[in-house]
Amino acid sequence: MAKKLTEKENYMMLLRGEQPEWVPHYVFGPNPLGKATPVSMVGPSFLHRHLFEPGVRKDIWGVTYVPVPEANDSKIPEPNNFILKDIRKWCDVIKAPDISGYDWEAIAKKDLESLSVSREETALAYGLHVGYFQLLASFMGFTEALCAMHEEPEEVKALVAYLNDFYVEIAEKSIDCYKPDIFNITDDTATWHNPFFSPEMYRELFKPYYVELAKVANDRGIPIEMHNCGRCEDFIDDWRDFGVVSWNPAQTSNDLLAIKKKYGNSLVINGGWDVVGELTADDVSEETVKESVYAAIDKYAPGGGYAFCGGFLGPLDDEKTQRKNRWIAEAVASYGATFYKK
Repeated sequence: MAKKLTEKENYMMLLRGEQPEWVPHYVFGPNPLGKATPVSMVGPSFLHRHLFEPGVRKDIWGVTYVPVPEANDSKIPEPNNFILKDIRKWCDVIKAPDISGYDWEAIAKKDLESLSVSREETALAYGLHVGYFQLLASFMGFTEALCAMHEEPEEVKALVAYLNDFYVEIAEKSIDCYKPDIFNITDDTATWHNPFFSPEMYRELFKPYYVELAKVANDRGIPIEMHNCGRCEDFIDDWRDFGVVSWNPAQTSNDLLAIKKKYGNSLVINGGWDVVGELTADDVSEETVKESVYAAIDKYAPGGGYAFCGGFLGPLDDEKTQRKNRWIAEAVASYGATFYKK
C-alpha cells in the first residue's frame, strides 16, 4: 500500500509545478479543525518577539507595536508614534543590534524545539522581517515614508541597503541551522485597489535588495514564497526575477485568472477568497460561506497551482468568527479532498 501524502508533501508538489492530490488549505496559524497545516513560519525568534510574545512591545529597531483586537490581535506599529521624523537623519536613529557573538546553532535548536508543528507534516518557511517598505513605514508612518521615497530616494536606498546588509548577514549565518523547506519574503506594497507606488519606484528602491536577500535561498535551491496583500499584481514579474514561485494571500482584487493563465503552475496562487459582498453580513449563513469556498476552488484550482487561503478576522475570543472559520475549513477539507479525483 502506498504511503499517504502529508500536508507538507502535497503542498511541496505545488511548489515544484506539479498538480497536488488535493487542494491545500494555506492558513496563517492553526487549522480550525486541528489538522496539520501545509506551511508554518520559522526564523530567528529574537527578530519576531514583538509580534508573538505577550508584553513585548518594541521590535529590534525600537518601534512600538500594539495589538488590533479586530484582526485576531495581530500587531501593528503604534499609530502616530514614529521613531524617524527625517529620512536624512536615519543614521542617527536606526541602529542594528550587535549580532557578532550569536550562537546561531543554539538559537535555531531552541526555536525548532519550540515549534508546535511536526516537520514531517508541515513545511517550514524561513522568514526574517515584514518587508523593506513596511519597515520604512513602521519607522516613519505611511505618509512620511511615501514622501521620503519621492523627495529623498537616495536616503531611502541607503537605509534599505543598511537593513538588507543586516538581514542578509543573519540569513547567511542561520538559514542552514534551520534547514527550511521554503524561504519567505514579505512586503505589503498595495492597498485593496492599487499599489502604494509605481513598479518603477519599486525597482529603484526595493527590488535590488530583495534580489540580494533572495540569493541566500536561490544559492541553496530553496523555493521562495512572497507574502503581499492587496492589488499587487503589478509587481509579479519583478518577484519572478528573484525566484518567487508562490504568492499569498493572492486577494481577489487582482486578476487571478489572468495571472494563472500567464504563469501556469510555475506560480502558486494561495488565496482566491475574500470577505466581500454577502460574506460581509454579520449573520451570514453556513451555506453561503461554504458555497463561496466551493466557488473559489472551482474557479482557481483546475490544473493545480492553487491553495485555498482566506478567512474571517475578529477578536480571538469571538465565537462567531471562530465558527465561520470552521465552516471554511470544513468546506476546503471536504470539497478540496476529492477535487482532483472527479
